[in-house]
Amino acid sequence: MEKQLDAIGKKIFLLYPHSVIRDELLDILIMEGFETYTVHDEKKAVKLLIKFPGSIMFINIDEGLSEKDWEVYIRAIQESPKTKECRLGIMSYNKDPDLMEKYLMRLAVPCGYIQLKLGLQESTKIILNALEAIEAKGRRTSIRATCHDDINAAVNFKGDAGFCHGKILDISSAGIAAKFDKIPNYPKNTMLQSVQLKLRGGIVMTDMILAGQRPNDKNVYIMLYDSKLSTENKLVIHHYIKYCLQKYINELKI
Repeated sequence: MEKQLDAIGKKIFLLYPHSVIRDELLDILIMEGFETYTVHDEKKAVKLLIKFPGSIMFINIDEGLSEKDWEVYIRAIQESPKTKECRLGIMSYNKDPDLMEKYLMRLAVPCGYIQLKLGLQESTKIILNALEAIEAKGRRTSIRATCHDDINAAVNFKGDAGFCHGKILDISSAGIAAKFDKIPNYPKNTMLQSVQLKLRGGIVMTDMILAGQRPNDKNVYIMLYDSKLSTENKLVIHHYIKYCLQKYINELKI
């Protein structure tokens, strides 16, 4: 199991994240290839750590519980056989050196104490360094999010025989997998011009490479973005990936 987790990367949870973390840092982490979620319930957070062994969680100790209760909560996670393999980090605007010493030395949280007063750029650098140090990304190069149940995720392009319309099944920062209503009659590695991706409220227009079909379903095609994908389009794609990831964790029955 541990080897498999190391290969595919680990889930990262942000418990009670500050607004700046939720709105900006989350985008950065996802674009960097880290599978990141937000959680706003400390009891559900423990259930998630049990369900996904070896996960990482950064806790905003400025919200949710009292300082004394956070200490009890963190000790319980680190000592329970069900969650002790998970790794914790602290986020706070509090720069009290005694508080930092408690978490870093006495509680020995492995992912550090991120002092948010340093600013978003410095906080992001510290978190990325901590995640790289514990190889949280695994060997994957991008995050894949499932969206097969989203009726607002579609792909369209004009082919030689007219328009091709497909349902996007999953999406990553590298490309998509889509099931088409009629099979595109193109050889592998064909460059498709002006492909439109509809990702809920976002629209992406880009050239894409038809990389082939899934071995277990010939109606499902893998399509890769052109290397000249614009920064604006990348942001639309990553915002949608973030939406799909969070929807999955919000709807998870645990």
